[in-house]
Amino acid sequence: MTDRVAPGRRPIRRLDPSVVERIAAGEVVERPSSVVKELIENSLDAGARHISVRLERGGLDRIEVADDGVGIPAEEIELALERHATSKLDPNGDLSSIATLGFRGEALASVAAVARLELASRAEGADRATVVAYEGGRRVGRHEASRAVGTTVVVRDLFFNTPARRKFLRSPAAELVEVSATIERAYLARFGVTFEVEVDGNPVGVYPAVSTLAEAADRLFGSDFARHRLAVRAALPTGGRVDAVVGEPAVHASSARRLLVTLNGRPIVSRSLQQAVRLAYEGYLPRTRYPVGALSIELPADRVDVNVHPTKREVRIERDRDVAETVRRVVRDGLTSAPRTAEAPRRPTVSPAPSPLRPPPARSAPGASWRTDRPTNAAPSRSAAAPLGSMRTRGLRPLDSGAPGAIVPAGPGRPTIRLIGSFGSLYWIGEADDRLCLVDQHAASERLIYERLLRHELPARQELLVPLTIELSVRERAVLAAADERVRDAGFEVTAFGPTTVRLRALPAWFGERARPVDLKALLGELADGGRPTVPDGARERTAATLACHSALRAGDSVEGREIERILVALDRLPEPPYACPHGRPIVHTIRRSEIDRWFLRRGA
Repeated sequence: MTDRVAPGRRPIRRLDPSVVERIAAGEVVERPSSVVKELIENSLDAGARHISVRLERGGLDRIEVADDGVGIPAEEIELALERHATSKLDPNGDLSSIATLGFRGEALASVAAVARLELASRAEGADRATVVAYEGGRRVGRHEASRAVGTTVVVRDLFFNTPARRKFLRSPAAELVEVSATIERAYLARFGVTFEVEVDGNPVGVYPAVSTLAEAADRLFGSDFARHRLAVRAALPTGGRVDAVVGEPAVHASSARRLLVTLNGRPIVSRSLQQAVRLAYEGYLPRTRYPVGALSIELPADRVDVNVHPTKREVRIERDRDVAETVRRVVRDGLTSAPRTAEAPRRPTVSPAPSPLRPPPARSAPGASWRTDRPTNAAPSRSAAAPLGSMRTRGLRPLDSGAPGAIVPAGPGRPTIRLIGSFGSLYWIGEADDRLCLVDQHAASERLIYERLLRHELPARQELLVPLTIELSVRERAVLAAADERVRDAGFEVTAFGPTTVRLRALPAWFGERARPVDLKALLGELADGGRPTVPDGARERTAATLACHSALRAGDSVEGREIERILVALDRLPEPPYACPHGRPIVHTIRRSEIDRWFLRRGA
C-alpha cells in the first residue's frame, strides 16, 4: 500500500518566529483598551499609588501609561520585553497561588510585537532612567533620560504591522469608550490608587484614591446612586468575604454592564455572580432592567484559577455555586431590610415654582380635573368600599367626552374608542364596543417615536432659557463624543464646558412634553452599552429604542384628549400593528365586558 498525499494538502512547517509573536499577541491585545488594561496591571503590580493615562485618538495613535511604582533595574529592562520572562511568578512556575495581576508575563512582549513601543523606567537607587525602544518586536534603540522613580510606557501606531487587525478597530471615540470602561473597572478594583486621564492633550477626569468601596462606587455611578444605594458585607462559607454596594431598585440600567465585579483586587467578568445579584432583585425590578453597583469578592488565592483566559477577564472559582448563593442571599437581605419600589417617584401634586426648563402650566378650567391636593400623611379610609368622592383624589382624571379629541375614530381592525379618562397620569382609559381599553402612555408614545426615528424623523427641541451645567464621567464624555450625532438627533443640544462638564441647551419635545435633563445621562449610559439589549434587531434599532425611551411620555405627564387621539391614530397608521413598545412591554390591554360582569357576579356572566 503506497502513501498518498491528498490533493492540495500542504506540509506541516514551523512558522517564522515573528509570525508566532503576532499571533500570540492577538490573544492578549485586541484593541487599545487591552493595552491600557495590561499596562495598568503592570503598574499596580509594581506598587504604584498614582497612575496617569494619556491617549491620542482613542489610543489608536498613542497610549501612554506612567506610574510611580518601584521601576525596573537597567539590567532587567530588556528582559521585561522578552516572552515568558516575568518577576511575578516563582521560577518553578507554581500556578496554584497567584497574587499578581499580570502573571502571564507576556503583556509588554505582546504589545511590542504589534506596535511601536518605548519604555522608560528608573528603579530605586538609580541616578537616571533607562529607555528602550521597540518596533514590531525588535529593539531599535536604548538610551538614558531623566525621570522620577517609576515607569512610563508609550505605545504608538497599534497594529501598524497587522493591517488586517487594525482595519477592524472602531472609531477613536468608540475606542475611547472602551478604554474609559477599562479604567473604571481598574479603579473599582484598586480604589486606593489615584488615576488621571488625559485625552488629546486635555485632562478629562481624575479618580482620586479613596478608602472604601462605597466611595469608589459613588464616584463612578454618580450622585443619584450615592443617594440610593445599599452597602452589605458577609463572610463566605468557603472562606473569604463579599462586599457589595448596589443601587436600590429605583436605580437600574439597561444591561448588566453597570454591575462591576472584582475578585481579589482583579476586575473580572462573572456571569454567575452577576446573575446571583439579579436574582436577588427578583420582584423588585422589571425583567428588562438590571441592578447597578459593585461586587467585591475576597478568596484565598489557592481557591481561584486566574489562568483560564488569555486576557484574564474570566476566572474559575472553587465551589462557585456556594459563593453565588451567598451573594444572592446577602444582597436580598439588604433589599428586604430597606424595601423600595421600582417605580419612579410621582410628580408632586402641588404646582412647582416656574422653572427655566419650561413655562408655567396653563391654569385649568374649573372642573377640568378631579384631582385634588392631599397631605402625604393623610390617614387611609377605614371603609372597605371607599365612596366615589374619595376615589377621585387618587389620580383618576376624566376627559370631557364632548370635547374634541375624546373620540378616536375606528382604524384598521379596531373599532371606535371613546376616551373616558386617565389613571395615575400613566394609563389612558377608553371603551370600544364591549371592551374596556387600557393604554400605557409611555409604551404608546415610545413605540411611535421609535418608528419615527427609524424613518429619520427628528423630534422638536425645547430651548432652555438658562442652559444647565451637567458633570459627566470620563466614560460618559467618551460616549458623547462617539455618539454626538445620535444624541443631537434625539433632540439634546449639548456643548462642551470645561474638562468634565457640558452645557445642556435644549431638550427633545414630543406630544407636548419634553424630556428631563437626567435623561441625557441615562441615554449616554445605554448608548455605552450598545442600546437596549432587549431589542433583537441590529445596532440601529437598539439605538433608536434607547433614544425613544428617553424621549417618550412618562408617568406623571398629563396628556389631553386631543393628544391621545393623535398618538393612537398615528399608531394605527404604522405599516405593522404595534402590539408592544421596542423593548417588549405591551401597549394596550383590553378587558371584555363579560369578564368584568363575572367579577361582580352578575347574572348571565
